[in-house]
Amino acid sequence: MHFLDLTLEAPEENLALDEALLDLCEVGEIGDTLRFWDPKRYFIVVGYANTVQTEVNLTACSQDGVPVLRRCTGGGTVLQGPGVLNYSLVLRLEHAPALTGIHDTNNYILGAHARALSALLGATVEQEGQTDLAIAGLKFSGNAQRRRRRCVLFHGSLLLSLDSEQVERYLWSPSKEPDYRRKRSHRNFLRNLGVSPDDVKASLRSVWEARDALMQIPHAAVAKLVQEKYSKPEWNFRT
Repeated sequence: MHFLDLTLEAPEENLALDEALLDLCEVGEIGDTLRFWDPKRYFIVVGYANTVQTEVNLTACSQDGVPVLRRCTGGGTVLQGPGVLNYSLVLRLEHAPALTGIHDTNNYILGAHARALSALLGATVEQEGQTDLAIAGLKFSGNAQRRRRRCVLFHGSLLLSLDSEQVERYLWSPSKEPDYRRKRSHRNFLRNLGVSPDDVKASLRSVWEARDALMQIPHAAVAKLVQEKYSKPEWNFRT
């Protein structure tokens, strides 16, 4: 599996790169890939089917210059920023039989991550609400996927040291929430892992046996996706 530790400069570029890697895998130009990236500034990312006005405090975002973007995968709305580590897995469906179904894919990938992170943290990590990872009922990771005919993009965020007050400021309580949340505020529902990004990267790299490899970054495809999609209000604010 390819290993790519790459954070692009603009938030839009980082979302576009995930989709570009999926596109390249689908046509057979690259194989399975594990990518990590960590945002340097705050921005909001809504899920494919989210309604921005329902999920995001647009007044606060406007006041603080926090961009609001939409990703190509499902799931809920998240705050990206310092203290968040993102991973992206692009896998050919032939990689494992479990990847052929949505729920089985969730269980296959998150189960592997839960076991690896439990060993790293010395605490029991559990899969909650289908696509979350949590410790003692406190969420530290949300995940989502996009499926193609031959490949799947599965990506997520891990909270390492995110300022929960910023989450309270920019995000409303989610319109849809898993039962285990029990209507708790962001502050009372989220937790940080408090470990270094390098330790988490090493743990997940071991799961997927991802190795450094020469890989051409699809800058042209990223730029095209940013221009035609991720920079467009009609995409980011669509209803």
